[in-house]
Amino acid sequence: MGRVVAWWRRRCRVTGSTCMPPRSNPTARQERLGAELRKMRERAGMTAREAAGRLGVSPMQMSHMEVGRIGVSGERLRTLADHYCCADRALVDALAAMATERVRGWWEDYRGTLAPMSLDLAAMEWHSRSMRSLQVVHIPGLLQVEPYMRALFTYARSNHASDHLEAVIDFRLRRRNVLERDDPPGFTAIIHEAALLMRVGDRKAAREQLEHILETSELPGVTVRVVPFSAEGFAGMGYAMTYAAGPVPQLDTAQIDHFHGIDFLHAEAQLEHYRALLRTVESSAMSAEESRAFIHRIAQEL
Repeated sequence: MGRVVAWWRRRCRVTGSTCMPPRSNPTARQERLGAELRKMRERAGMTAREAAGRLGVSPMQMSHMEVGRIGVSGERLRTLADHYCCADRALVDALAAMATERVRGWWEDYRGTLAPMSLDLAAMEWHSRSMRSLQVVHIPGLLQVEPYMRALFTYARSNHASDHLEAVIDFRLRRRNVLERDDPPGFTAIIHEAALLMRVGDRKAAREQLEHILETSELPGVTVRVVPFSAEGFAGMGYAMTYAAGPVPQLDTAQIDHFHGIDFLHAEAQLEHYRALLRTVESSAMSAEESRAFIHRIAQEL
């Protein structure tokens, strides 16, 4: 990477440009923008070298652009779309909006403290048009209360440094604000009964958690649906996921949790797989009204 930056700086001096060197760690959102540009070029049947020539940049610059290591202006993005004969104006407009974003997200306050994938998750939630979350073992992160988080994180990482643990909890609490902002994304949480019954923390924490789910389910755009143990045809799930809808369907994202981190998937075949999966699971879930009554009964029995 050091040699690339050195080459970039030499090139800028020669051309008199004030261009910035390539990013060493692009965000998931920056990588996604570059990936969509690459898909657009490939659909047009054009090589990266040909596209670079049309745009008047070097092949290396084009390569960096398509992996999110250098930015692209809205004007340049539209020029590329014209060269690629992309007739999907809604997609081009959405990509141009991504390219020209200048607002610093609140999650950037945690850069250098928390893992980049956590920041990418908050950015995905913030920019989504709607979200559908599926959880079988745990309560969805956007619905968790502090005692639940504290019990969950200390159990998983008993050696957490106290200051880092507080940062992790504070970050997750701030993530919940996306549901209460002026223009919140729609949010549907599909939760298995197992997650509702699992005693994460003590009885008081469990009751607070269930009451918070009921309270949050009254927010505009928030829907909670429960898959009960008695549901027929539910084959189970070995992971947790969130399907985030972008401004256009091509910019949807399937976010998968696993033991070692988070995956962000956006290939069309992957997106269709998880859309179909959610449709199947939703067919086993109770209605929102039935789910609220179900959660209320569990809370009363604590």
